[in-house]
Amino acid sequence: MSTLKPTVSEIDHVQGGNSASIEIVEFGDYQCPYCGNAYPILKEIEETFGDQIKFVFRNFPLQESHEFAFRAALSAESAGLQGKFWEMHDALYENQYRLADDLFEELAETIGLDLEKFKSDSELDSTKEKVENDFESGIRSGVNGTPSFYVNGTKFDGEATDLYQMLKESTE
Repeated sequence: MSTLKPTVSEIDHVQGGNSASIEIVEFGDYQCPYCGNAYPILKEIEETFGDQIKFVFRNFPLQESHEFAFRAALSAESAGLQGKFWEMHDALYENQYRLADDLFEELAETIGLDLEKFKSDSELDSTKEKVENDFESGIRSGVNGTPSFYVNGTKFDGEATDLYQMLKESTE
């Protein structure tokens, strides 16, 4: 059984209840069609369960098959440096069908980022390292595709719909 390595910490992007009894970590790729399909289900999970869950996203860009995945992850991390990681995360998935080099700045502007800071933050070694460290964490945790989910530190074998079903049953 694969476990999450390292465990969730203050460097992770977290939504929901910090003291929630259910922690879900997604390893995702912004260009992956399966992650794109999982996105609305995960939003529904967040809306349904609110502070009962703590939702964490880690970058797992599959660069060999998705040419914009790494740039998209850098964009989300750069937005995070301005306190808008989740806004960029959502915008990237909602605009996944039109991922291209010119989209990242457009989305940065749309969500109200300082564009010059966004551009320079995207070039920082520390921003690249955050994405690479997330990816490395996925490798160490046994991720072999995206999306991959970990529930309370243990790999969940199934899709987002299965995860939703399991959560519904466990909170009834």
